Amino acid sequence: MQRRVYDCQVGCPVESTLQFISGKWKSVILYHLIEEKVCHFGQLKRDLKDCSTRMLALQLVELEKDKLIQKNIYSEEPLRTDYTLTEFGATLIPVIRAMSEWGDRFNQLNG
Repeated sequence: MQRRVYDCQVGCPVESTLQFISGKWKSVILYHLIEEKVCHFGQLKRDLKDCSTRMLALQLVELEKDKLIQKNIYSEEPLRTDYTLTEFGATLIPVIRAMSEWGDRFNQLNG
């Protein structure tokens, strides 16, 4: 997978973070997993109304490849899958929460 290159010095901590959460939907997906602990694909699709099914699937695959989330498959009828944060993904909780708090303040000022 090709990583987006930002205009930072090598080893820039902001660039390192953005490698994992850049894109329109990854941070939002992580936010829902932080808030809900466990999410099913259909639940995420409902929560991210403007995200296409294909894009949601692609973002989930990337987050899983980056070891931020875990896809859990249950062998029952009907087949059920859900997503949870990994231990590594949980290290982003303060980052995503700070983004959420900033967004709330911005919305209050500009609402």
